[in-house]
Amino acid sequence: MNRIKHAARAMASLSVFNGILKQPVTNAFYRLLWADDADDEEFLNAWGGFFGLLSGRECDADFARCIAEDVMYDENVFSRMSAAGKTGFSENMLAAVERDIEIVKEAASVTPADFFSDGNHGADVKTLRLPQWKSGETPYLLDGTPKACVKKLEEYYGGSGCGIFARHRAFIWRNREICPVLYPDETRLSDLKGYEMQRGTAVENTTAFLNGLPANNCLLYGDRGTGKSSTVKAILNEYYTKGLRMVGMPKESIPDFPLLVDKIAGIPMKFIIFIDDLSFSKEDDTYASLKAALEGGLAARPLNTLIYATSNRRHLVRESFADREGDEIHLNDTIQENLSLADRFGLAINFTLPDKDQYLEIVRKIAADRQLDVNGEELEKGAQAWAISRGGRSPRCAKQYVRTVEAKYKSGK
Repeated sequence: MNRIKHAARAMASLSVFNGILKQPVTNAFYRLLWADDADDEEFLNAWGGFFGLLSGRECDADFARCIAEDVMYDENVFSRMSAAGKTGFSENMLAAVERDIEIVKEAASVTPADFFSDGNHGADVKTLRLPQWKSGETPYLLDGTPKACVKKLEEYYGGSGCGIFARHRAFIWRNREICPVLYPDETRLSDLKGYEMQRGTAVENTTAFLNGLPANNCLLYGDRGTGKSSTVKAILNEYYTKGLRMVGMPKESIPDFPLLVDKIAGIPMKFIIFIDDLSFSKEDDTYASLKAALEGGLAARPLNTLIYATSNRRHLVRESFADREGDEIHLNDTIQENLSLADRFGLAINFTLPDKDQYLEIVRKIAADRQLDVNGEELEKGAQAWAISRGGRSPRCAKQYVRTVEAKYKSGK
């Protein structure tokens, strides 16, 4: 049996890691192997399709890395158990994993030359100058004996999780499922200017959480445009390499909180459930659900989960003077009810609008980051005029102004 046919049959027999055959590049390669027994048209289509996907992953010179990543991110019984910290795999399970790794390593080493020397289309298609790929260097997780690779994979899954949680850092709760955010906001803490004390408090709470120390649910509240949401997203970008993941939850989905935490309770990562722009009306049904999620529900919040929320309101519930002057007999009870939700956030951090000096300092720092060689007096004068036209000073306003200046500066105006 030639090498191509043997690799095709071996990959068809994958058991624990059979899921990698559903990944685009590995699936295209698998189809190419089997197309060696097909007619020229099917074979050539399979070759072109595989190379197109492989080059799209920027792996045409490193196929082994591409297939290794599919193994790293595969969600199967072995990766899930390893991610949950479980040990004591059966001998049959370990033997199956070792065999799968051996098959993957063999597939990763198949080159175009093997098709021309062992395949059925070599002489006919060699003159077409088909695009070539290279296996590249053996990735760390696939380097060594199958038994050694299994140990490496077990350690990898234990530290990085498996499936989508190993591949992505940001998610959104949609249709009662955790969906990855393919292009997350890239804001870093170094991009945010001012509010060092507020951000330091949030960072300190987050690092305590990541280190297994007591940490609080966190409410970031205050004026619009002061960087509350940006702070939370920047914290994720700063610490996702330490095992932090974030799931954005729309306010209307808060009643799904118990279902969400059930899905992540056994994952070895640390999760922040992020609820942006949170506020409630008196009649809002999700109010009680969030209270239970924070404290008071029968189901305990998992140790690997915190809730971070942002709001323009300290007490979260929209309230009017008429509410306090109504005809309710136990008015104080209602007031205490409205305040109780905010109190369940152990940490409340206030972001207020900057004064003139603080605002101009933020503008100067952003301009310096952008390396704008602009007259300081003109920059500040323009920044104040911009703030007036936007109805007030804020970091968001400063960022928008500097973007406009940068565009004019780089276009030579």
